[in-house]
Amino acid sequence: MSDDGSTGGAVSSLGRLTPVLALATLIAAFGSSFQYGYNVAAINSPAELMKAFYNETYYDRIGEYMSEFSLTLLWSVSVSMFPFGGFLGSLMVGPLVNKLGRKGTLLFNNIFSIVPAVLMGCSKVAESFEMIVVARLLVGTCAGWPVLLGVTGIPAALQLLLLPFFPESPRYLLIQRKDEETAKNALRRLRGWDDVDTEIEEIQEEDKAEKAAGFVSVRKLFSMRSLRWQVVSIIVLMGGQQLSGVNAIYYYADQIYLSAGVKEQDVQYVTAGTGAVNVLMTVCAVFVVELLGRRFLLLLGFSICFAACCVLTAALALQDAASWVPYISITCVISYVVGHALGPSPIPALLITEIFLQSSRPAAFMVGGSVHWLSNFTVGLIFPFIQVGLGAYSFIIFAVICLLTTIYIFLVVPETKSKTFIEINRIFTKMNKVSEVHPEKMELKDFPPSASRQ
Repeated sequence: MSDDGSTGGAVSSLGRLTPVLALATLIAAFGSSFQYGYNVAAINSPAELMKAFYNETYYDRIGEYMSEFSLTLLWSVSVSMFPFGGFLGSLMVGPLVNKLGRKGTLLFNNIFSIVPAVLMGCSKVAESFEMIVVARLLVGTCAGWPVLLGVTGIPAALQLLLLPFFPESPRYLLIQRKDEETAKNALRRLRGWDDVDTEIEEIQEEDKAEKAAGFVSVRKLFSMRSLRWQVVSIIVLMGGQQLSGVNAIYYYADQIYLSAGVKEQDVQYVTAGTGAVNVLMTVCAVFVVELLGRRFLLLLGFSICFAACCVLTAALALQDAASWVPYISITCVISYVVGHALGPSPIPALLITEIFLQSSRPAAFMVGGSVHWLSNFTVGLIFPFIQVGLGAYSFIIFAVICLLTTIYIFLVVPETKSKTFIEINRIFTKMNKVSEVHPEKMELKDFPPSASRQ
């Protein structure tokens, strides 16, 4: 429900934390955003067991084992079906939210967690690796080892049980359902006080401004000269975010650690520690983003990732040279995770909200989301083959992408910290070489003047 102006945070407009709003936010995040992180990382731990299962199942059916290429391809498809499902889900979310509301969409979305959890949990008993591939596709639509993969259904089940007791988005009730009284009751529960008339009026005024501004489609987004560099920047940042190798780290962390010399019985602890570092640095980024700025964190993060990829390549190539070299590999992986969590992971989505006005923001999010998931899918599908072909030098490709993205940010992306929409728009007006007349309205030049109230 974070895209809803009336229920966007766990702190009320008077600064008072309300239990209903805090719990609603927690349950929504646990049942949805948690799924993304879990399903990105969970598949790497049982990788070898799953490959063995694939081979044994194929042998039982055909009477011979898979070729190395076929096994690698099947594993790649298993990994990459999750982000491909995410891409399909990103195309569905808009219509679903308009039809079912925020809460209704979250509840409906649990189908794509619980059904895959059952499929993955039963795949070994059914002796079907096809069930795993289909389940990964379905769970991506939402965002022993069968038990590990099946755990994804637990957050979904908890959300399905608890979320119905919380109110629907007041904005959806008021704007889509035209039910003002129910919207007021929902706001009263979320805010913790009875007088919500002012906020209801604000939602109505915001809706009028949005309707006056009109809607910029994806097609129009690409054709508007006044948005040229904003669109290019989001594509570069979202593509760089995923093509920089972050999910190669998470999907195949165990294999990286094993190849770096970590003992098999210790790998799971190192991987868990890496995840904890990621969480810690993401929390830190929340507190420093307003202090250091978006542009600085992006430059710092991608630079750290570039350096980590370069040193990791050298360490993997020379891991037999000395007993301490594998520890450099582990340090590089953790450094990479730190760098990515500081800037490349959280900042690109934040920038979409700051460099696009309300009328074009939905289309910009659709473009950014599509680039995100397709890039994620590409890495998941081809990285195993890159790893087989290039071995220790696999991460050179990611180092190059990090370097190119860093150069683009340095040359093109402006700092948006402490700037208004008008000031940011003026910067891009000069970059896009469009008229300086009423720069705050350049994006909306084809819409009525009332749109300027945004």
